[in-house]
Amino acid sequence: METGTPEAGGAAGRASAGLEISQWKYLSGEASDPRMHAILSVRVDGTGGAARPRGPVLAEVLAMDCSSSMTWPVEKLHAAQQAAVAALRKLPDGTPFAVVRGNERAEVVYPDTPRMARASARTRAQAERAVRETVAGGGTCIGAWLDLSRRLLTEQDAPIGHVLLLTDGKNQHDEQLPLARVLEECAGRFVCDAWGIGDGWDGQELLRITRRLHGSASSVREEAALPGEYERLMNRLLTKTVPELTISVTAMPGCTVRYLKQVFPTEAELTAEDGTGRFVTRAWGDEMRRYQLCLSADPSGRPRQEDLQLAVVAVDVPGGEVRLPPPQPCLVHWTDDPALSRHTDVQVEHFEQHQRLGEAVAAATDAHRRGQPDLAERQLGRAARLAHAMDAQEQLGRLARLVRIDDAQTGRVTLRPDVTAVDFQHLITASSHSTYGPAPGGGTGTGAAAGTAAGGGAGGGATVRCPVCSNTAPAAARFCPSCRHRFEEWP
Repeated sequence: METGTPEAGGAAGRASAGLEISQWKYLSGEASDPRMHAILSVRVDGTGGAARPRGPVLAEVLAMDCSSSMTWPVEKLHAAQQAAVAALRKLPDGTPFAVVRGNERAEVVYPDTPRMARASARTRAQAERAVRETVAGGGTCIGAWLDLSRRLLTEQDAPIGHVLLLTDGKNQHDEQLPLARVLEECAGRFVCDAWGIGDGWDGQELLRITRRLHGSASSVREEAALPGEYERLMNRLLTKTVPELTISVTAMPGCTVRYLKQVFPTEAELTAEDGTGRFVTRAWGDEMRRYQLCLSADPSGRPRQEDLQLAVVAVDVPGGEVRLPPPQPCLVHWTDDPALSRHTDVQVEHFEQHQRLGEAVAAATDAHRRGQPDLAERQLGRAARLAHAMDAQEQLGRLARLVRIDDAQTGRVTLRPDVTAVDFQHLITASSHSTYGPAPGGGTGTGAAAGTAAGGGAGGGATVRCPVCSNTAPAAARFCPSCRHRFEEWP
């Protein structure tokens, strides 16, 4: 079932937000721990035509790995310097910024004052010279880099704080400033995008950072590609004009919010504010993000065979500059019919498949690191089977770098003999970027088969025709939403 209003466009000169909920409302009244899963599609539109706030919107810290491993090959440090320069040149005048040199410690290489500089032709040129003169040496303590970035950004009044972090190695000096502690102190203070370069970085470590700090983890296979990637990232970043959007989940009596997490475009951890069901998300432009909501409820004494309100979901943007959609209900329909309760919403199923794919890639990486190629091959076969089930062709292409895919449907693959450890790390970061999934509305609990495509147009998205009733259903559906005919089981 999909409920909500897309709010695609909004009034002239004013941005708008939209909220849609996709869920399968039927739960078994006999289950010992019934849980309702739903996908929240949250959208912001029209930020480009809205009045921009006075003063800088963004404050930027460029954190460069300058440990000794960056000295070889020489192209690596040069690419890092070129990328930092490319990012600096994108900064609008007036933007607070700083450049941090990171090894086992962290220091500001520009500006040479206690506070961040303001971007101008003069300060950008000075920062470029400082970046090009940066030398590498020492170890790696990423916690120190993030901690210094936090302290720099705390002194700024720009509503969006951002850290662009680059590393080529593992966090080998974590004992000096533990990353776990630093991430807790940084969470909610700024967004961090992290990049891996070279062949010694840890993809899981980058994901740990970006999931907590609501950014994305990426990597480059060729050093020369990094400046262009930085330019594209900065172009996207500069479209962000909505600093904060809050998702509120108000649970009804007898219902508990288990979690809310971002599942598109990347995975991110969300933590409710103390004692509330309010979850803060940050740095929005014109974009769609999706979140998986998990609720638990007690069916004892609850009516059967009718829709009940389990929770109410609302979005809010501080300041009143964004037109908001009405709150939307998350429903439950307690049933004793297993033909209804065994189904899952197709959106929920898609993102849970994607999570399992990421787990398979991580398990394959661990097995390869331990010298267990057979286990790594089996796990990559599992990943190929999941990617095939989701029709994730791009992900299958990435897997094909590591394995020869003999039969994606059954997961029969052969590990390539020349695969290296860093190939797995690139796969980890690439796999963290999820796809849209089936068109909203495919998992309806009301019998309607048509939905709105993720991109906005009605009837979009691939469909299949049911062989029993001839109605259409989303291509990823496991059953016909009209007659309940069950399609072939997904692997």
